[in-house]
Amino acid sequence: MSNPLFPVGPLFRAGEATVFAKEGQFTDAMPEIVIGTVDGPAGHAFATMMGQTAGHTRMFAVRDCKRMVRPATMMVSKVTMKSSAYVDLFGGVVQAATADAVLDCVIEGILPRDGINDLCVLAMVWIDPRCATDPNLGRADLYRTNYEATKIAIGRAMRNHPTIDELIENRHKVRHFMLEPQE
Repeated sequence: MSNPLFPVGPLFRAGEATVFAKEGQFTDAMPEIVIGTVDGPAGHAFATMMGQTAGHTRMFAVRDCKRMVRPATMMVSKVTMKSSAYVDLFGGVVQAATADAVLDCVIEGILPRDGINDLCVLAMVWIDPRCATDPNLGRADLYRTNYEATKIAIGRAMRNHPTIDELIENRHKVRHFMLEPQE
């Protein structure tokens, strides 16, 4: 059955972004986002993520207690959580940044307000494991990078960016930043 907001069938969009930390911080943010209708594959994935997996805590993005963001957003860590300090960062600073970014995307029209309860967001979040033990961790920078990157990733997902034409055009011009240039 198709959603009335998306008459061609269920919506499924994916996006990612990277925002780098301030000098001396390990707070780079690299969320990967899936946005979809609750009656499609994203909704199915969302529902199946309700259970926990050891080391990969999953939780709703909430702005504060009793303030779950809409569209419903599920966060999962891309890194195995090995300490309560890491879980605290994930379920505190990064959770707040993710929730605020999702809500601001609704406010700014990046995500459609009409039918918001028919959508869900899956956010795979990366926190550098060094953050949990860094005595000089800048929580404000961790918030900033995750907020900015989440907004960018949602925007890219909703615009289907980059397009296949852009990818093809730049196939031999763009290389992954962690790889050495090919000879």
